[in-house]
Amino acid sequence: MIPAAFDYHRADTLDDALKLLKKYGDEAKVLSGGMSLLPMLKLRLASFAHLVDINRVPGLDYIKEEKGTLRIGAMTRQAALERSDLIRTQYPILADAVPLIADPLVRNRGTIGGNVANGDPGNDQPAIMLALGATFVARGSKERSIPASQFYKGLYSTALAPGEILTEIRIPAPPPKSGGAYAKLKRKTGDFAVAAAAVQLTLGKNGAIERAGIGLTNAGLTPVEAVDAAKYLVGKMPDEKTIAEAAKMAAAKSSPSADRRGSVEYKKEMARVLTARALRKAVQRAGGN
Repeated sequence: MIPAAFDYHRADTLDDALKLLKKYGDEAKVLSGGMSLLPMLKLRLASFAHLVDINRVPGLDYIKEEKGTLRIGAMTRQAALERSDLIRTQYPILADAVPLIADPLVRNRGTIGGNVANGDPGNDQPAIMLALGATFVARGSKERSIPASQFYKGLYSTALAPGEILTEIRIPAPPPKSGGAYAKLKRKTGDFAVAAAAVQLTLGKNGAIERAGIGLTNAGLTPVEAVDAAKYLVGKMPDEKTIAEAAKMAAAKSSPSADRRGSVEYKKEMARVLTARALRKAVQRAGGN
């Protein structure tokens, strides 16, 4: 397929990109990695008169920890996350997920900012950001911070205002006795998840769970934050009975659609199974039994 005609604009600075978005309004769309946008344009599932390419904008590609916060530039490629020792050792939930995103060709080009800002419930990292309690930084006429829990509004709809660009993801550095895991079921390499679950938790001195976050991928029109299941875990010992009940509660929050990947019932059951798997792995990584 060939996309509808559009004008291409290459921004050399963030201010240039913001000016272009302001000038063209709803007719403009930001192009970062393009791994989701370009296929949608080719299939005529979306159409924009102007594409604003921010790939040459400096200062948006980095992975660093500062003052107890992991900061990731929105233009950081998935492959850079995959190679990062910091991600591998301190943020295993992300290390689990990145190799499962599409294939190496896509990861070499795709960006974390595009993954989380696209508003696609089938993308892997939005659910992880919910579990981690991340915050997204957006630049428009001014800079503002948006909690991940308030970012996703509907299918391909986010809290980003017209004329805003996502510039950074901020994740609180996990305290000691923390662990995270991402469990995903997909039919083949490159496919979206049939279902997936992200879990991040912290254990207290007595081994009970002090804090928990759970996010589900491809479980509804938006990434699903299983708030009730996470609250249920707090204060409890992470034994099999507790894990089973939390996984059941998380799956109950899902509302998947039937498609070639499975029926609604199958996907809800997989959400339960994968949440339990991710919980067990997260507890193990946190130093629990």
